[in-house]
Amino acid sequence: MNEMQRGGPSRRALIGWGGAGLALGAAAAGGGVALSDDGPSPAKAGSGGAVEFHGAHQAGIATPVQDRLHFAAFDVKTEDRAEFVQLLKDWTAAARLMTAGKPVGEGAYGGLAEAPPDDTGEALGLSPSQLTLTVGFGPSLFDRFGLADRRPAALADLPKFPGDNLDRSRTGGDLCVQACADDPQVAVHAIRNLARVGFGKVAVRWSQLGFGKTSSTTPDAQTPRNLMGFKDGTRNIAGTETARLDRHVWVSASDGDAKSAWMTGGSYLVARRIRMNIETWDRASLQEQEDVFGRDKGEGAPVGKAKEHDAPFLKAMKPDAHVRLAHPDSNGGITILRRGYSFTDGTDGLGRLDAGLFFLAYQRDVREGFIPLQRRLAAHDALNEYIQHVGSAVFAVPPGVRDSHDWWGRTLFSEEA
Repeated sequence: MNEMQRGGPSRRALIGWGGAGLALGAAAAGGGVALSDDGPSPAKAGSGGAVEFHGAHQAGIATPVQDRLHFAAFDVKTEDRAEFVQLLKDWTAAARLMTAGKPVGEGAYGGLAEAPPDDTGEALGLSPSQLTLTVGFGPSLFDRFGLADRRPAALADLPKFPGDNLDRSRTGGDLCVQACADDPQVAVHAIRNLARVGFGKVAVRWSQLGFGKTSSTTPDAQTPRNLMGFKDGTRNIAGTETARLDRHVWVSASDGDAKSAWMTGGSYLVARRIRMNIETWDRASLQEQEDVFGRDKGEGAPVGKAKEHDAPFLKAMKPDAHVRLAHPDSNGGITILRRGYSFTDGTDGLGRLDAGLFFLAYQRDVREGFIPLQRRLAAHDALNEYIQHVGSAVFAVPPGVRDSHDWWGRTLFSEEA
């Protein structure tokens, strides 16, 4: 078996990832055949298997939502465009291997004793756990590398919404990686390896661990609950709803102008760290809690209905009920795909839990999706008494990696394509 069949060039031939001449974007184990235009095919729920890395769209958007998240935003440190492009190729090669359950490069052991291993090793012996890795580019990246005229208008800076209390250390980023898996160690391993591969060229700006998915993209799956105990994402877009995905999530060739053509097949991601005032919420009466959401807590049925999926009668809800204000019928049909996760990060030093929702939403255009929806919610939602937005970022998520010769961001960096 030659070196390429083992998943990469030998360390004895080339020490370290990201070095001059390393070109794994074109060949790496686990990715030899181009897929159809339908995007990655999901593994069966609970299989612990691999989610296909290649496709017209990046995995981790419409694919089934896994149980765990490790999200990281990065600042770019290099000023060299070619070096950054090489990093994207190296990251793509590493992602191909990790999503297939394989170690990066030559692995965690067996290489030169005098050099660090290619892989950090904490996922040895673990299954792929349906790992997906999704990359996005922040607005600030377009201030670099001569990309100013390639920034899509749909990648809009988010305005300051009423009630925002954003922590600058948890806001923004030149690029992001969303790692989702059913095993938290697999997700953490993926981000750790990519950060290691990018050492000296990128640095982690902030990151967030998540558990307990708060939305589902799988039809007929039980709707998950958030930390307030309510079912969330009852009417979320399912990964099988091709028409709704095309209408609300995937960027079309007809969108925007020439400078956004590279985003065809991609999507736009809004990430918001939303802290919940857990202690205050836990002292609210059941009736107050149900009025705030506009659903009953047990079944998840809308006010006046018997079952969760019964069509809601919005006027039966209080005018400031969350479901009433967020429903597409109240917002000119605005629909976003959510993939949020719960989080707990210890306490705030005052005996209160630092816990809440790490909100992730994909849409075709931020200006027509999250921004108008959040303006309405920020101004009127009864839920605002119990939550606060403390972190924020927006990213352009490029189309998927088509085959073993493709790499993340190729359509943007067209000179190298």
